[in-house]
Amino acid sequence: MNAGSRVAAAPISWGVSELATWGLRLPAERVLSEMAAAGFGATELGPPGYLPEDPRACREMLDRHGLRLVAGFLAVVLHESRASALGEVGTHAAELAAAGAEMLVLAAALPGESYERHDQLTATQWRELLSTLTACAAVAAGRGVKVSFHPHAGTAVESRDQVNRLLDACDVDLCLDTGHLLLGGTDPVELARRAGRRISHVHLKDVDLDVATSVRAGELSYSQAVRDGLYRPLGQGDLDVSAVVTALRDVGYQGWFVLEQDTALTAETEPADGPGAAARQSLEYFRRIDGAKQHITVGKEE
Repeated sequence: MNAGSRVAAAPISWGVSELATWGLRLPAERVLSEMAAAGFGATELGPPGYLPEDPRACREMLDRHGLRLVAGFLAVVLHESRASALGEVGTHAAELAAAGAEMLVLAAALPGESYERHDQLTATQWRELLSTLTACAAVAAGRGVKVSFHPHAGTAVESRDQVNRLLDACDVDLCLDTGHLLLGGTDPVELARRAGRRISHVHLKDVDLDVATSVRAGELSYSQAVRDGLYRPLGQGDLDVSAVVTALRDVGYQGWFVLEQDTALTAETEPADGPGAAARQSLEYFRRIDGAKQHITVGKEE
């Protein structure tokens, strides 16, 4: 990573989720303003409709805050209706490309509006998921963006065995989300070392392992765990963030590091002690572990 790391923020760190029941959604202008104030120059899109769907309007809003768009997250049911999944992916990929993004981060959703299910797919459903995922990657490429598959809590691919099964059975690249992988039993450092060439996007989270253990034991729902501090500012949890970054550097990773701290808000907070302050802490920590400030590109291409 001699050219410096590419670093971005994401609206989920400000509690902005694709789930309607997740919590309070802060206004986009405030979130983008706080991203810029924290020191970021790039962001992910957030849920469909959060930023303007018209690409020109989206670019104009981002430009006002000195931000560029790098990726967008989409959770789609991949093991049921292929036509529906391809339609969603095609539409979202076209919008991302038109707004300047280069990556669609795709998760294999389970039916419903939560991340609390833990269904085990049948062999037939797995074949359909893998085939549809490959087709989705081709559709997105035709629209001008790449697909990075995101193992995610409460989806069809969350556990270590499921992640390995997917890696073995298809060649779609992976989004290394350190928090979701750790929650599902995958060591993100080991995965980065073993499958680093397959990683095309990174969501860098720190994790409170005590809270994660309660989720794994069924003592906490995923959404309640997030409210209870499952994810922490980088360097304030139990994940060896530095080891993850080093492992990725060792395999020549050149993609984006999206610094995430998934949050669920019940009320607005003051910028001085809210999500913006936590995002600034994460960025400052990342700067420290990834080298001198002048060697890091925070959201800008060299």
